[in-house]
Amino acid sequence: MKKSLVSITDFTKEEMLRIMDFAAEFEADPCQRILLGKVIATLFFEPSTRTRLSFESAINRLGGRVIGFSDTNNTSVTKGETFHDTITTIANYSDMIVMRHSLEGAARYASEIAKVPVVNAGDGANQHPSQTLLDMYSIKKTQGTLDGINIMMVGDLKYGRTVHSLLQAMSHFKTTFTFVAPPELRMPDEYKQQLYDLGIPYTETTDIGEHINEADIVYMTRVQRERFLDLMEYEKVKNAYILKNAMLADTKPNMRILHPLPRVNEIDTDVDDNPKAYYFNQTENGVYVRMAIISYLLGVKK
Repeated sequence: MKKSLVSITDFTKEEMLRIMDFAAEFEADPCQRILLGKVIATLFFEPSTRTRLSFESAINRLGGRVIGFSDTNNTSVTKGETFHDTITTIANYSDMIVMRHSLEGAARYASEIAKVPVVNAGDGANQHPSQTLLDMYSIKKTQGTLDGINIMMVGDLKYGRTVHSLLQAMSHFKTTFTFVAPPELRMPDEYKQQLYDLGIPYTETTDIGEHINEADIVYMTRVQRERFLDLMEYEKVKNAYILKNAMLADTKPNMRILHPLPRVNEIDTDVDDNPKAYYFNQTENGVYVRMAIISYLLGVKK
């Protein structure tokens, strides 16, 4: 029976931990040709650099082949072909579909009509589960555990699919959250209600300096222009928070800064040389984690 990864809630806590173990094995030995003969389609209806290339790097390292597109202008979508027909057809050519789309729910729909597993590489402001798993792997590597972590999430918490997915995943562990955002970009109520129902503590503030010294992980996010219908609203909040090196002086020694990237100016370049900056290491971790996800869903690694 096929299994897809559309939302982080599609994986149990045990499956998430299994992915962490597989990723560590792939990091130690990245050239395992266990996807020989497999074809994976990467369908990017929305622009991407890191996610698409890290998935394709993961597939190539495992000996698989990649087909797909990164620009719908070169596809039959421009001729008026329906999403249903595109997915149904490409499922006939591949063993798995990795897909990014601007519309929330597109990946779930694809998983329901495709005869092969579907991995959601981001659907609008909704979910980005492979990013979440690589974030968790980065947390585990830098903190030695996933339990008892204090995570500060900063920036666009309303439209940021990465923070929504990470919140849901880390709610399986004894996590404390701090949400730092302007009023217009606060964490949506439904996610805060989930934490409340589970008895997981969280704090909300508009001041990044108020709790930064308590954080084990500072998770910065970009204010995403493409999610705003009103450009004036975007201009008002785009530079709400800029992390500078001087702000890290009294933070915990173990604290690490994560960012799903791309950044615009929310992390000053003077932070890059600080040992607490981990966002570029985070991108490398993405390859090993995506190797683990693909291998697990295809059943080639037990």
